[in-house]
Amino acid sequence: MVLAPYAPPRAMFASGSPLWPGAGCRHVQNLIYRVPRASVVAVCSTEAHELEWARSFEEYKEFNVTVYGSYEEMLSHLGLQAVWISTSTDVHASQTLAAIKKGLHVLCEKPLSHRQPLIVRSNTCDLLDNTGFFVRYAPRNGGIFVDCAIHDIDLSLWYLSDPVPKSCWATGTLQHHPELAQMNDVDNGVGVVEFWGSKIAYFYCSRTQAHGHDVCTEITGTEGKVSPEYWQRFEDAFALETNEFTESVLRDKPVPLPLEKGVKVMEIGRALQDALLTEEVQKFNEKGERI
Repeated sequence: MVLAPYAPPRAMFASGSPLWPGAGCRHVQNLIYRVPRASVVAVCSTEAHELEWARSFEEYKEFNVTVYGSYEEMLSHLGLQAVWISTSTDVHASQTLAAIKKGLHVLCEKPLSHRQPLIVRSNTCDLLDNTGFFVRYAPRNGGIFVDCAIHDIDLSLWYLSDPVPKSCWATGTLQHHPELAQMNDVDNGVGVVEFWGSKIAYFYCSRTQAHGHDVCTEITGTEGKVSPEYWQRFEDAFALETNEFTESVLRDKPVPLPLEKGVKVMEIGRALQDALLTEEVQKFNEKGERI
């Protein structure tokens, strides 16, 4: 009798935005090195410089990762089971729905749409990650609170035990990038969210910080405080998220967080953006519905 080694099933992933040090390439590296039950089979970009870089990247060659210049062509990759979308926010909805039509599992970067028909359509597919956000905004831009604070809004809901929003207020400036005015946006903004039950969250967003996107967190307790830094905060979280999503794909089980929680985050982000543009407080009823 000959015993063959047991080979557990593996999920086959494709990813967008393959350029280092972008999020797409980081996700690919997590899949390769920290998710033992996933195989990266393809990456995709429509940008010539990204394609040139990806096709010469030794790591992609070593792991036989196919580089596509067409998202639609990548979706037809033989044996593909799941797609990780990490492209610009303006194409998240169309790319996610295109993958759903192909019968693929989707893990999509933020943000998602407040439009209920898209949410209903998404819930008919096999799986969507809890960060599977859709948005239709100005080209390449979701507004400063949607682009820069969406994950922080999500964290505030977690820290505050899933509160219901009551009102949103925001203000901002155009000091360095006046061209953003054409997109109804600012380069620095501050937003305040009041929740029912006397809870408040404060968000500061900037597109002009020299050290990059500021994603610091301070957690104060009875014995002091902890302040996780950027990659310290994200590295293990990315790996855990990917392993849980892969497990859901292979075992055909729900992802840990429902899509509706992402909708709630997006509704708050949109309310902050509306408050910024209208200079008026945006209000919600006790069910969390916009008034």
